[in-house]
Amino acid sequence: MTEFQDPGFTIVGDHLSQHGEMSLTAIGLATHILSLPDGSPVDIRTLAAKFPEGRARVASALRELEAHGYLERVRQQTGGKWVTLTYSYNNPAATRARRAREAASSHTPSAPATPAPE
Repeated sequence: MTEFQDPGFTIVGDHLSQHGEMSLTAIGLATHILSLPDGSPVDIRTLAAKFPEGRARVASALRELEAHGYLERVRQQTGGKWVTLTYSYNNPAATRARRAREAASSHTPSAPATPAPE
């Protein structure tokens, strides 16, 4: 989920721009995806049509982004058709921490199944 950014600019964190485990293709593609307005198509075919890398390299870069938490693809069936929803995250570590806090706050501890011995 992208936090507010001034129009015409894309803020890229050092955690992405200096990521040592991802290819430059993945880092560049993440930067491009973060610059797009919400709802823009980010499927392999659309992205490969925009850039010279081709489908195989775009697909590989998307998998890298997914593996490192910058991208999430969810398949859903709607109206008899399967669609893939793609979510991009500008700070995966912050997203994971927020989700953990939300899960912890919604978790209600249950009573023990058997009483403790006295």
